Amino acid sequence: MSNNSSAAASEIECDFDGVLMRPFDPCDHDLDANFRLTRFADLSERTKKMPKDVLSKLMSIELKVKGQKETKPEPEPEPQQPKNALDISARGSVFTKPTTLFGDLQLVQGTDFGYPIIDDPYLMGKIACANVLGDVYAKGVVACDNMLMLLAVSTHMTEKERDTILPIMMRGFKDCAMKAGVNVTGGQSVVNRWCIVGGVATSVCKEIEIIQPNKAVPGDVLLLTKPLGTHVALNLHKWMTADGDKWKFLKHSFSEEEVGKAHSMAVKSMCRLNRITAQLMHKYGAHGAIAIAEHGLLGHAETLAACQQNDVALSICNMPVINRMASVATQCGDSFQLMRGRCPEHSGGLLICMDREASIEFCKEMITMEGPSARSWIIGIVAKGDKTVNFSKQRVIDVNI
Repeated sequence: MSNNSSAAASEIECDFDGVLMRPFDPCDHDLDANFRLTRFADLSERTKKMPKDVLSKLMSIELKVKGQKETKPEPEPEPQQPKNALDISARGSVFTKPTTLFGDLQLVQGTDFGYPIIDDPYLMGKIACANVLGDVYAKGVVACDNMLMLLAVSTHMTEKERDTILPIMMRGFKDCAMKAGVNVTGGQSVVNRWCIVGGVATSVCKEIEIIQPNKAVPGDVLLLTKPLGTHVALNLHKWMTADGDKWKFLKHSFSEEEVGKAHSMAVKSMCRLNRITAQLMHKYGAHGAIAIAEHGLLGHAETLAACQQNDVALSICNMPVINRMASVATQCGDSFQLMRGRCPEHSGGLLICMDREASIEFCKEMITMEGPSARSWIIGIVAKGDKTVNFSKQRVIDVNI
């Protein structure tokens, strides 16, 4: 099976923001037919974020170097940090008092960067931008004031590939930022072995505009605003187009059409901003949220649980997953760790703590405002406890939108 025939069979025209988009074809841009953006990110099959326990160790070393008083090693999940503590494991941060700027104005920032995970440079730019904004929206901050773009140019790209692909990727990033109502005012670019794309989002806002993540109370439910399984869908699609041993192992259980639809659903989900979600979090009185990203559903739920002010525990019993991707993960021996809650997600949804009655209206209004693809799911509850997460006997919900 050739790369071209595989791509044609697995890609379908998709409606993004009301525009019908054809799959990216390198030949349309006078590039080699076998050009694949993901080949400039040979680390992309696994998340390459540094584990949280390693980061905690490095931060402990930093305190020693600075001569600060060393505290006990923090257990996993890490406890709530004091205001203004440095935590480079978190992708977003809120600088609160005493770093208030003027009056009650506060600075909220989110940053992230990663390798290309799809071959369409325009959509990859949009995904990167949506991913950066996710942490700002998780704080309930709707208006972003400024964005910077971070870009590493691969030394393995030819001059033609570089001059063709990077402007397209930058346009996708800027178009997504425009949809979010923010301008990209600059950034930084470097030369690197791998292609890397990301950015920084900054908002200056009043304290009332921020929803702190630590207000969960017993009786709340847990809402998830995007399906899981993006990492599985992207890798399955990559295996199919390469027609290697991994696809030969799976091809008798999953059709090319199913893989193409799962890939399309993943891309549309990753491109969708969490901005309206942030708006509705205020309307329906959310008690806290966190963006699901590289540490998976369970990893980020542990972080959310650990920072709570009240003695509560989170219990997760449902897992909405892109159609059939849970089956793919199971057949692969759960090497993705999807069923263990550790599978990374790309530009994932928000995990929100909210009153049960309010959550029902929240879900209805999300669909009214953004359409059927903006479904949300109640995946668990908040009960009295010791700031941990109960993650057992999950029911998989296959999502096919």
